[in-house]
Amino acid sequence: MSLSVDISPVQQFLKCPTPDAWLGHALTQMDILLIDHARCEKKAASTALSLMFKFPERENLLHKLSRLAREELRHFEQVFDLMRERKIEYKHLSASRYAAKMREPVKLGEASALTDVLIIGAYIEARSCERFAALAPVVEPVDSILAKYYRFLLKSESRHFMDYLELAQEYSEHDIQPRVEFFGELEASLIQSPDTVFRFHSGVPA
Repeated sequence: MSLSVDISPVQQFLKCPTPDAWLGHALTQMDILLIDHARCEKKAASTALSLMFKFPERENLLHKLSRLAREELRHFEQVFDLMRERKIEYKHLSASRYAAKMREPVKLGEASALTDVLIIGAYIEARSCERFAALAPVVEPVDSILAKYYRFLLKSESRHFMDYLELAQEYSEHDIQPRVEFFGELEASLIQSPDTVFRFHSGVPA
C-alpha cells in the first residue's frame, strides 16, 4: 500500500534513512516499540507545553505548540488503546540515548538555546515521520491495523516537523542553516551507529 502523504520534504531534511537492521529488529520487538512510542508521544506533548510556559510572550509559538501538544496527547491515547487491544502492559522504559545526545550541545541560558531546542524538535518529529513510513510496509504482513495507524500519523508528524523548523527561524536573529546542518549530522550519527538499547529512536541494534 502506498503512503497517503508526501513525506519527501522530511526525507530530504534528514541526513540518512532508517537502517534496514533497525527495521528488521523492530519486528521482533513490537511490544517494546509500542510502549516506547506511547512514551515518546507523552514526552512530545510535555516538551511542547514546557516551551509554552517558558516563553509565554512568543505568540506564534503558543499557537503552534498548543495544537501540537493536543495532537501528541491524542496520539498517546490512540497508542495506549492499541496496546490494550493487544494486551500489552504499559510500563516504564528507560529513554534511549537519542534525545539526550541531541540536546548535549545546547547551551542553556544563552539566546541560541531556544533556536537549538526548536531545531532538535524538528529532527525528532522528522525522524518519527520517516520511521512510521518505513515501518508501515514492514509491519503490514503481521499487523495491518498497526501499519494503517502508522500511515495515519504521517500527516501530523510531517506538519510538526515544519512547525518546529519555522519557529526556529522566526525566533532566531541569524540564519539557522548552520545549526540545522550541525544537528542533522549529529542526528544521523546517532541513527547509524550501534546502539545497545532498542527504542523508537535508537540506532542500529548492537
